[in-house]
Amino acid sequence: MEEEKRERQTQQRVSLLGNVLDSTPVYAKELVAGGVAGGFAKTIVAPLERVKILFQTRRSEFQSIGLTGSFKKIAKTEGVWGFYRGNGASVARIVPYAALHFMAYEQYRRWIIEGFPDVRRGPVLDLVAGSVAGGTAVLFTYPLDLVRTKLAYQVFDSTKVNMKGAVHGEQVYRGISDCFSKIFRTSGMRGLYRGVAPSLYGIFPYSGLKFYFYEEMKSYVPQERKNDIMVKLFCGSVAGLLGQTITYPLDVVRRQMQVQQLSASNVEMKGTMQSLVIIVKNQGWKQLFSGLSINYLKVVPSVAIGFAVYDNMKLWLRVPSRDESKTELVSERTNISSSSVSSSSKSSQYQS
Repeated sequence: MEEEKRERQTQQRVSLLGNVLDSTPVYAKELVAGGVAGGFAKTIVAPLERVKILFQTRRSEFQSIGLTGSFKKIAKTEGVWGFYRGNGASVARIVPYAALHFMAYEQYRRWIIEGFPDVRRGPVLDLVAGSVAGGTAVLFTYPLDLVRTKLAYQVFDSTKVNMKGAVHGEQVYRGISDCFSKIFRTSGMRGLYRGVAPSLYGIFPYSGLKFYFYEEMKSYVPQERKNDIMVKLFCGSVAGLLGQTITYPLDVVRRQMQVQQLSASNVEMKGTMQSLVIIVKNQGWKQLFSGLSINYLKVVPSVAIGFAVYDNMKLWLRVPSRDESKTELVSERTNISSSSVSSSSKSSQYQS
């Protein structure tokens, strides 16, 4: 009896969950799926992200010791948590960013299809929808990216932390809220968006190309293998790799603009193109690709995991597949057309 009772309770819970999922709007499910995917992927690659930022922003003590040396130095001076410095701000940014990014991509895609019924379905559509979605997400979440970079740029010796948690030495910002308030006090809203131009220049092609390559590669996968997790991971890896390579120099410009006030450089960077020229002139063209090898190690798992988790979260949340949505849209239009024809017929009969 007890077992039957527990079984009934389990079935009721599953049924209730199913009803909740079925009544939840599709865009809300896509927001949840995107947020979970982004936060999960970002946390896994956080140590590589920290070292990459230190390379991009030319921390002198990390420039000459390479990837392995950087990992050893962080472990020795800051401990395990040093690899996750700034990750709180990173996750706080990436969850709403990824949620908006994926949801906006799906939404823009639907709007384009509904607004332009004759538009060709395929990777070009994904390129356009992905590009605009990336720009939308950046504009809403950029201040969090700025804070994450400034926190990750700070380096201090864990042995200099006293019993009360105060840090002697270099620590301009003591946390996310402290960083926000100090930037806003000194530079206002404009300060919170410093470096946003190269972010937008970079995200439009990167985001669009990422979705383009991912959907293009998936189109060659046999139908029975489309839900295979390894297939999604592979397609996501290559998509992130190709997209990031093309747009990486703009990411370097953005990082250097973000930490300019913290660095010892006397050269002021004002615009994206001017900053690009200054970096090439003063630091050499190779600096535009500084940290790219680390970024490859980061992007491959990050984008792959992001796409794979997102697709699987959509399945779990019962988000209709695009084929189903397309069928529903066609059926809806057919019904509307049929109703119009029927109304016209009746009107003709009345007139006659």
